Amino acid sequence: MNSQFRFPGARRRALRVLLAGALAVGLVTPAFAEPPLEKSEIRYQGWAGQVTFIELADDLGYLAPLKLKWVGNTISGPQDIQTVVTGDIDIGGAFYGAILKLIAARAPIKAVVGYYGSDANTYYGYYVKDDSPIKTARDLIGKKVAVNTLGAHLEFVLREYLARNGLSASEAKQATLVAIPPVSGEQALRQGQVEVSALSGVLRDKALDRGGIHSLFNDTDLFGQFTGGSYVLRDKFIKDNPEASRRLVEGISRAIAWAQTAPPEEVRARFDRIIADRKRNEDGSSIKYWKSTGVASKGGVISDAEIQVWIDWLEKDGLFKPGQIKASNTYTNAFNYFRPGKTADAQ
Repeated sequence: MNSQFRFPGARRRALRVLLAGALAVGLVTPAFAEPPLEKSEIRYQGWAGQVTFIELADDLGYLAPLKLKWVGNTISGPQDIQTVVTGDIDIGGAFYGAILKLIAARAPIKAVVGYYGSDANTYYGYYVKDDSPIKTARDLIGKKVAVNTLGAHLEFVLREYLARNGLSASEAKQATLVAIPPVSGEQALRQGQVEVSALSGVLRDKALDRGGIHSLFNDTDLFGQFTGGSYVLRDKFIKDNPEASRRLVEGISRAIAWAQTAPPEEVRARFDRIIADRKRNEDGSSIKYWKSTGVASKGGVISDAEIQVWIDWLEKDGLFKPGQIKASNTYTNAFNYFRPGKTADAQ
């Protein structure tokens, strides 16, 4: 009889000894030692014609064995994170100001990884027609400004611009914000429905190619390069699913770092393929205008400073009491692959 049947117990013991030795010298990856996932499926919302870093992480293989479940699209960061709060999705992202206001209203969420921002290539501009009489911040009194949604990035930046240029709170309120879908912003400006329109990315570049408009100011004029918002998870989700939270956020942070360092043409090519493969009947032509992530830190690691600027603004605007919100209580880097001190590889 073959010895493999004669001494099964001895063979198993010998195999365990060999594996232990191999692990000790790094010859075998201890995949079997990974803690089990508490949750295998992550629900999220997408953006039509765009690829989120959640989707990029999945395509790069950084989320495995987690699976994604797309539940529809959003056009608003505040709506996305409110849907996280209600439990209809597991992860969503928005501007820090919107996140802070939800936390102040006792929403049990934490920022976990910065995912968008502004830099020299990726930014929001506030555009007027070339023949517009608007030349300064004061000229915006009594004028209409198109933004994608109220209470988010574009509103905060506009109001900061007005404040820095000497307008009082009552004067600033006379610049009327009009919520208009981003794809309609240029048309609304050219047809005179608004006097100013906030544009970015492909919509900005296409509008500039057509001519006849110019920037009054950009968000980077005020803040330089900055991370403007993050993905959030519910506190209960983190507590109940610590391993799934780690896999999810580590994967997203690695995807952001990949997009920060890969040649832009390689990122665009991957985005194009992801959009084609998912077959959502959408226009992905804007991908060819993608230039950078805009995220200021490697892998979206969050800092007190990038959140404190918005806390200060909310306090100055009277929406928060001084000291009401502490920046360090609003986020965690515990799951970010590039968190300080994790590994030499992550630095």
